[in-house]
Amino acid sequence: MVTFWFALVVLCWVLFFVLEGFDFGVGLLAVFLGRDDHERSAAIRTVGPFWDGNEVWLVAAIGVTFAAFPDWYAALLSGLYLPLVALLLLLAIRGVALEFRGKSDGVRWRRGCDAALAASSAGIALLWGAVLAVLVRGLALGPAGEVTGTGLSRTLGPLLSPAAAAGAAAGLAVAVLLGAAFLALRTTGPLRRRARRVCVATAALLGAGLVAAAAVTGSAGPLVAALPCAGVALLARDRREGAAFTVAALAVAGAVVAVFTVHGDVVLRSTLNPAWSLTLADAAATGSTLRLLTVAGVLILPGVLVYQGFSYWVFRRRVASERVPS
Repeated sequence: MVTFWFALVVLCWVLFFVLEGFDFGVGLLAVFLGRDDHERSAAIRTVGPFWDGNEVWLVAAIGVTFAAFPDWYAALLSGLYLPLVALLLLLAIRGVALEFRGKSDGVRWRRGCDAALAASSAGIALLWGAVLAVLVRGLALGPAGEVTGTGLSRTLGPLLSPAAAAGAAAGLAVAVLLGAAFLALRTTGPLRRRARRVCVATAALLGAGLVAAAAVTGSAGPLVAALPCAGVALLARDRREGAAFTVAALAVAGAVVAVFTVHGDVVLRSTLNPAWSLTLADAAATGSTLRLLTVAGVLILPGVLVYQGFSYWVFRRRVASERVPS
């Protein structure tokens, strides 16, 4: 039962990072790839029917983690309180920018919304990348599983490390890659061509970075991760946007699974003493709670998946970015 619920937690986080990953990338790229308001609007319309539905998976991931593994949730929230609050604020700004952009035709209004959308999307991608790196590195857990330390250093200190900086850069690059691949898949005309070029360049840059990381660390992991990047670059160059986006999404899914399972049954490492690390058994709720959650999950989860799949099918056509002569 504990393993089943851990798998469900990882699944919810995978769906969030993949689906919201291209959302963040489109929000960031729209202002750079769109040469005028018409093209920027076309880029934003590609995620218009999906972005709020994609955020459901953040609510699901947090809710399932809290219900099934309360001690894990408590340690993460305690150790990363300020970064997580900042993430929620940025998500709120992003949602307001998307909703309010169409409320006025004023040029300054729309440019302001586009700038807020791009800045908040970039900030979210950077922060999530840093937080995932902290999850791999661990937190300063004491013998009772509580996060030690006081003041701002307790919640901001974990982000001030080279690993967190590398994670932030990787988070931004992955969001750009997914966003460019999605825009190339869902648009036509000049926007599609520019998105395809950005997709090829980002995949090549990310792959080169992973090869360099493999050479520096002597680990084969980054080298394996560089292979999908090469595949995405080649597929996008050959205008096979659907296959390029699929490979990119699967690679991100694999990376998220690796982050959550890299330490086996340890869900959160202690940087003070490995013996104080939090394991699945330590963090899980009681058996009766997990059985009750299973009933709720079986009833709710399939409905959410079917509804979201249906919405992607309904809005599957490309969005035109060309101007039609009057």
